[in-house]
Parts: sequence; C-alpha cells; structure tokens
Amino acid sequence: MQKKILGLFLLMFLQLSLVNKGLAQNSTVTGKVTDEKGEGIPGASVAVKGTQQGTLTNVEGVYTLEVSPSATLVISFVGYLREETGINNRSEVNVTLKADTKALEEVVVVGYGTQRKIETTGSIASVKSDELTQLPITNVAQGLQSRVSGVQISQNSGSPGGNISVRIRGTNSINGNAEPLYVIDGIQISNSGGINDVSPLSTINPNDIESVEVLKDASASAIYGARAANGVILITTKRGKAGKTNVSLESYYGVQQVTKKLDVLNAAEFAQLENETFKNNTYPDPASLGEGVDWQDLIFQKAPIQNHQLTISGGSEKTQLSLSANYFDQDGVIINSDFKRFTYRLNIDHTVSKRIRVGTSVMGSFSNNNGIEAASTTIGDAAVVTGSVLGAAIGAPPTLQPYKEDGSIFPFAEQGNGQYREVINPLNYTSIMRKRNIKRALINLYGEYTILPGLTYRASFNADVDSRLYDTYLPISIIALKDRNDNSGTAAKFNSNFLGLLHESVLSYSTKIAANHSLKFTGLFATQTEKYNSNQINATGFPNDATRNEALQLALNRTISSSRNMQRLDSYMGRINYGFKDRYFIDVTARVDGSSKFGANHKYGFFPAVSAAWRIIEEPFMKDVSWLSDMKVRGSYGITGNAGGIDPYQSLATVESGGGYNINHTYFTAIRPSGISNPDLRWEKSTQTNIGIDASLLNNQFSLIVDYYIKKTEDLLYIKTLPLSSGYSSITGNYGSLENKGLEIAVNANLLNGPLKWSINGNLTLNRNKVLDLDGGTTNERFITNYTILKVGEPLGVFKTYVFDGINQTGETIVPGYDGRLGGHKVKDINSDGVINSADQVITGNPNPKFIYGFSTNVTFKNFDLSAFFSGTQGNDIYNISRLSFENPLGQRNLLQGVENRWTPENPSNQYVSPAVAGRLPISSYAVEDGSYLRFKNLMLGYTLPAIKGISRLRIYVSGNNLFTFTKYSGFDPEVNTYAGSNTTIGIDNLVYPQSKSFLGGIQLTF
Repeated sequence: MQKKILGLFLLMFLQLSLVNKGLAQNSTVTGKVTDEKGEGIPGASVAVKGTQQGTLTNVEGVYTLEVSPSATLVISFVGYLREETGINNRSEVNVTLKADTKALEEVVVVGYGTQRKIETTGSIASVKSDELTQLPITNVAQGLQSRVSGVQISQNSGSPGGNISVRIRGTNSINGNAEPLYVIDGIQISNSGGINDVSPLSTINPNDIESVEVLKDASASAIYGARAANGVILITTKRGKAGKTNVSLESYYGVQQVTKKLDVLNAAEFAQLENETFKNNTYPDPASLGEGVDWQDLIFQKAPIQNHQLTISGGSEKTQLSLSANYFDQDGVIINSDFKRFTYRLNIDHTVSKRIRVGTSVMGSFSNNNGIEAASTTIGDAAVVTGSVLGAAIGAPPTLQPYKEDGSIFPFAEQGNGQYREVINPLNYTSIMRKRNIKRALINLYGEYTILPGLTYRASFNADVDSRLYDTYLPISIIALKDRNDNSGTAAKFNSNFLGLLHESVLSYSTKIAANHSLKFTGLFATQTEKYNSNQINATGFPNDATRNEALQLALNRTISSSRNMQRLDSYMGRINYGFKDRYFIDVTARVDGSSKFGANHKYGFFPAVSAAWRIIEEPFMKDVSWLSDMKVRGSYGITGNAGGIDPYQSLATVESGGGYNINHTYFTAIRPSGISNPDLRWEKSTQTNIGIDASLLNNQFSLIVDYYIKKTEDLLYIKTLPLSSGYSSITGNYGSLENKGLEIAVNANLLNGPLKWSINGNLTLNRNKVLDLDGGTTNERFITNYTILKVGEPLGVFKTYVFDGINQTGETIVPGYDGRLGGHKVKDINSDGVINSADQVITGNPNPKFIYGFSTNVTFKNFDLSAFFSGTQGNDIYNISRLSFENPLGQRNLLQGVENRWTPENPSNQYVSPAVAGRLPISSYAVEDGSYLRFKNLMLGYTLPAIKGISRLRIYVSGNNLFTFTKYSGFDPEVNTYAGSNTTIGIDNLVYPQSKSFLGGIQLTF
C-alpha cells in the first residue's frame, strides 16, 4: 500500500514538472528595441535563434513574444549591427542596436579615385554585378536598362550581339556621338554604330564586372572633361582578395523564341486580292489555295543560348589574383544568325613594399557574329520588302514556294510566270554571308608609390587593341537563272585595326586637420593617342559559289580602298575635396583638354565644375527627428565637352577621289576638294546645373534619391549649307544649341527583414528635350527624312506629316494636291485653302518618351530567392513606316491581315484603302502609333543548397526573360529604332530584328 501511495506521488510530481516545463516554454517576453539615441526602432526583426519563430517591433519599437526562458533572441534591422541576447528567465528584454558604421563607410568609384558614399556631392548611381547579370545579356549596357534613373537604354536590334543606344539625361548632340564614355579599369572606350553592327560593348564579358557607377551630372563627370558631355559609365572588374583561394563555376543554358508574329493574308486571301488589284483572273480558284506558305515560320526558329564561366580568385597579403575564362554562345531567333564570344581576364595586384604597389588588368576577347540584314533605312514601297529579311517575309506571296525539289532556294522570278520578279525570297537574306570576327584586348598596367603618408603617385599605361575582319558574300545560287550575268556573285573583305594608347599620371594627397576637417587634392596629366586604319576590297562576277569570298582574284571586277587617321588628346586636371564633420562637403574640379581634331584657334578647352553637399542629419537640431535616418542635400554646376562630335581632319581643307576619266585610252583618277577649312571649329560644350536630395527613413528601411537638372549644350557641330558660288555645298561649324531638363526619382524599400525578406526598388525619369538653335538663327526648321524634322523650340526628331483623315468615300470631293482616289487615303486641308501641299503638314508625333521607369522586387525565404524586374516607357510615338507598304494593296506582295477589311463600294472601310496598281499612301499620321510599353523583363527563382562538405556555395535557378510586353503598338516590338545611333531620326520602325523571350536554367558553384 505504501508503495502504491509513493508511486502515485511520483506520478503527480512528474505531471507537475511536465506542466511547469510546458508553461515555461510558453512564457511571454516583452521589450523595446532602440537605437543609440534611445529612440524606438519600428519594424526591427526579433527572432528566436535556431527556429522560424519571430516577430517585428511596432511603431514605437516594442515587441511581444512567447518563448522559452532559456531561448536566445536575435534582433536585427537594416543599417544596424545584429544583436543576440539570452532571455535567462526574464519577462522584459530591452535591446539597443548599434549603427553599422560600414554602411556609412560604403565606397563608390568616382574616377581617378574613390569616395565614401556620404561624401559624394555629384549625382552618381551604382549598380552591382548581381543586378547586371540577372538577365542573359551580351553587354553591360543591357544590364543597366531601367535600373538607373536618368539613363535611357534602347535595344536597337534584337540580333545576337546587336547594337544599343544609351542616353544619360537626354540626347546632347545633333550630328555628334551622343553615347556616354565608358571607362573600364581606367581604359576609355566609346560605343557607336548602325542597326546591323555588332556593339563594341559586346566584346566585354559582363560576368567579369564587379560594379558599375554612372556619373550623371557635370560635377561627377567633369573630371573626364572633353569626353564627358554625354555622361560617364565607370566599370570596375572583379579583383582578387587575400585569403582562401575560391574557384567558382557559373553556367546556364536556355532557349529563345520570337515574342510575336504579324498576322498576314493567307494564300486564299492573297490570291483574291491579286485578282481585284490587277482586275484579272490570275488565280481562278483562290479559295482552293488555303493557308499557303507561312514565311515567318520559315525564318524564325527556337534558338539556344548558353554561357559558361570559370573564375579563380584569391591570394596572399602581398599578391592578389583573379583569373576568369568565359564562353558565350547565342543563336538568333532568325535562322543563320548567331553570336559567339570567348573571353579571358587576368587581374593581379602585388605589394612590392610598404610604399610600392603594382598591378595589371588584362581583358581579351574573340567574337564571331553571323549577321542578317534585318532592317532597311530606305523609304519606299519596295524598299521595305527588298531591304530586309523581315520585310521580305511579310511581303512574300504565300502562293509561292521556298525551295526547289533539290532543296535549293527557289527564286521568285522563276515562279508564277515571272510576275513576282520584284519580290525577293526571304530565304535569300538568310543565305547571304555577313560574318564579322573581332579580336580585342584591353590592357592596363599601373604602379603606385607612396611618397609620404597621404601623398601617392600613380602611373598607369592603358591600351585598347581592336582588330576586325568582315566577310560578305551574296551567292549566285539565289539569283534567278534569267537574271544572272557577268556581275553575279558579290563579295567583299574589310579589315580594320584600332590602337588606343593612354598614359595617366595621378598625384593625390589626403589628410585630416584637427579631427573635423578632411582634405584631398588630386592632380592629373594624361595623354591619349588613337590610331585607325582600314582596307577593303570589293569584287563581283564569280564563276560559281565554290570559294565564296576566299578567292577574290577569281572575280571579273575588283575595287580597292583604304584609309588611315590618327588623333591625340592631352589633358590636365585638378580636383579638391573638402569635408567638415561629415556634415559639409565641397568639391572643385578643373580640367583642360587639347585635341588635334579641332581648329587652330580652339585646340584647348576648359571644363570646370563645383559642387557641395550638406548632410542635414548631422545638425544638432535633427537629433530628435527619429524617423529620419539620413538626409543630404546636393548642388552642382559645371561644364563638360564632347570631342566625339566629329571625325579627325574636319577643321582642315580636305580632298577626295573624284572618280576616273579615260583620256587617250589612259585611265586617270581625279582628286577634288571635299571640305573647306574652319580654324574656329571647337568643342561641343554642355553646361549643367543639378540639385539633389538623398534621404533614408525609418532606420534606413526606406531610401529616396531625387535629382532635378538643367543641361544646355552649345556650340553644337552642325553642317551648314553654303551658296554654290563658294565651290562647296556645306561647312561643319559650331552653330546649334540644345536643352535637356528633367527630374529623376529612385526609391528603395526593405519591407520585411525577418526570416522572410522582401525589398522593392523603383526609378522614374522625366526628361524634356528642346532644340534652341540650329545654325545661328538662319534656319528655323529642317527636314531630316520625309517625316522627321529638326525645329527650333521642339524636341529632337519630332514627326511632321499630313494628318490622316480617313478614306475617300463615294460622293465626297477629292481635294487636289495628293494622289487621291475613291477608296484612297484622305488627309486634312489644315489651312482650308482647297489644296493639299506642304502648308498642311504639322507635327503629328514625338518619339521622345514623357517618362521612362523600371521597378524590381526581391524575396528570400530560407534557401529560396525570387526576383522580378519590369521596365517601360510612356508617352513616346513610333513611326511605323512599314504600314505604308504592308497596308497598301498595290499588287505583287502580301499584306497585313487588316487589309482583308479593305475599302470597296460594298464595304466603305474608313481605314484600309482599295486596291490600286502602283498606288502610294501619303506620308501622314496614319503611321504614327503610341509606343508606350511595360515589359516583364525577368522572373527568376533560385535555391541555394544546404552546406555540403568541400563546397562553399551551390545555387541552382530558373529564369524567364522578356516574358510579356503590354503595349498598344502593332509592330513586332515597341523598343525599336531603325536608325540606330542617330540623334535626330529616332522612333522609326522599318521592321527591325525583334527581341526574343527566353527560358533558361543555371547553376552557380563555389568551392
């Protein structure tokens, strides 16, 4: 009996112990999380270590949590050091977080040095490598698109390695290069080129980049003086760090496909239209022809894309090394187009002694591009079809056949009794060889010597070596048998070599005075030489296609040309940076540049800038403003130049070959004057004022950057017409003036900082561009194309056309002055004088967007990460010139599907004209469309595997790119510009190679 009672007591004691233990696990703990000033931190994460249990503090920094008395709390918040504390049976646990001084010490590259981010007085934006390479890009500029306010980036062509346009704070030139200056580890390069060219930036591997800084205002960019009017993009590649040697492998593979096809008439509809147009019975039974050939399906394909990179980095305290090799391979969504690139990079830094440090950066690449002529810059009904593969695919009759029975391409001139001789088989364009091989090396050698504490001399020697070989061949086999002659078979070889040499000597001194004052001086001398030479041979008339362009000596006709030029730029720069108590900052910069390209009276230009910043948050009266983490007001004013406005020798009197003459059976080549000298030719000059605010709220949970700028560019290089009595048609001089002003807003928000992390980033840019002067007041307006003008008081490249006013209906009076017909296009008589002429042309569109924007979001939970990225433009117009050809039923070519609803007496359409042989649509607002769009650029889901022995990190991911585009635009792609690189002819669509969407999977491995 006693044993039973004892057992009962033991059982009761055990139960009480378990109850007490359970109660202990559920005890309530409260507390307050504060900063060093004692202010509560709202939104701070309070988590139980080793579990997923946690909460966030309220607006006063107070939290409540049920935890075990023996648990450990982990408290964290953005901008503060993480704190861990044991509960130790306490019911109230208060924690003070210390500011993360590393956030204040964040360093950015500013050109010829670095600065703490809080010290910057200019407008500088920074983008890290993981953001750049979130998309499968071929060049660095693509990765910047919509990620930096004030920067408009347009993918001019979706072809592999295709060219892009970058505009920082608008277009700042009319005839000159408006692209920014790129500085890669101190090596200066420029981007330019036409719609069918390979971008020079495509020769650089984006995966090697550590960070990119965009210098936008004059204060930030004036240190580059004569080349900085269009802004500067500083690119820093990855370098080795002392410690463990890391080996990493990054690889992805994916598939691309075209995002959209244009709806065209099928064979039955086309045949019926042909019968109506020519008023005959060419196709006795159109309905029996069915769908016919889908030419877009024949030229488009699902195309693979892949990228593989191996990187080794590490080193000792004395020597650090980073080595990488990369292979990138992209097939185009149009058959027989591709881009391959092999690159390597070697960065070495070595400390020789306490005072001497040396190093090198070497980037080499070899790229191969097989291109397609995918856009025509010629206006006219037939030119759209004959000038590009896309135009040919839209216009190719679906009643014709692509191939002969032997599998060779079937010329249209050999089909249908030769009635389609003027239409070209689109497969012809995919058979023309347009191969471009580019070898490039960027080399930097530097030595750094510490003369005295704080006083350093750095000498660097940079080289940009570029060698190119372009091969073209138009085969005889794609020419109809009846059209072949002694000139059939066209080939060319083009070689070019570029060598850019740059030496820079930089002397810098930094010191602190009485603890509160910081002072830094920087002095620079630089000399830069660029040499370029090229030679080309063209040949026609080959016996067959066997050797293509590898035996030009077999051709009947050959022409040879060559060229050579050289230019030099000498520079001197001085900069002073002053700071007081991390509260007030002043920067003063002055640079002098002398260029061989300019006239004898203006060889040198002077480019000063001054800027200041006030960190209001450091003022004593801001001590009690707890919701504001940081706030800085910036202001700057400066002058920058554009030396890229002209080619060498344009300030001199020049001569050129004037053709050949046969005199007494002897052939002579004439030389004639081609350019008049202008000793006053000088720099394009931009003067810019910038006011900015940088603010962080709620303990750095939210950040805001706002900039307002006004930039006026004067002395624009412009070609002025001369009277013929002068003996010259024109002269290049400094006549024009432009203005850009705008507003930039960038917002970052860390919405969740606990086990689930969620951040959002967005930016918005508004830029207004206006022509102030063209040629000193002589000309107020000038047509650039039949539909694009330059006009004082208007933005660059506005469209000036007739105003479309529907279709001429039965019984209406047809106003004279244009090719009007019953069922034809009608345009408005603006001045009501009863005649249609140039006085009735008005501005009908503006290709410059009202604003551009981009936003992204990132979510991480445990080992998963999810990101999405969007970009867009609003308020820009596109002149879809292809509609003037493919909605005009003049016979012999296919048209867009809408023409099925064409005008007839029984169907009085007010949009699509009636058929008419050789009819032409007037240049009118009919082709002006809204080019606004929102593009879902990227969606990525990744998973980082738990720790594996011998592997530091292993992440796998899947990604979708260019998934959706929301737009009203009817063409292939609203992000289009046929006249790539032009500053005045923009927003034109003549069927450019479209962008593709892609789906890929990848792996990132480090061990």
